[in-house]
Amino acid sequence: MAAGPPPPLEPSPLPTFPEEGFAEKFLRKTRENPLVPLGCLCTVSVLVYGIICFKKGNTRRSQLMMRARVIAQGCTFAALLGGMMATAIKSR
Repeated sequence: MAAGPPPPLEPSPLPTFPEEGFAEKFLRKTRENPLVPLGCLCTVSVLVYGIICFKKGNTRRSQLMMRARVIAQGCTFAALLGGMMATAIKSR
């Protein structure tokens, strides 16, 4: 049984979104999940303070800050996952 040539491969059209700049997108995402930018700010702050302590020679405080940075990163990641779950549940 001979079949005709396969249909041409045409990609489906991509969805179009209204033009949204970086600032508008950042504000929208921050309103949706405000804990993620706060966690990022906290992580960077602890990291910078840890680097400053290391540079000054305070190795004990520097090690403490690096451990605090890991905890802050974990909390930020948990906030990110929680926000994604809340958005998925809300969209149903």
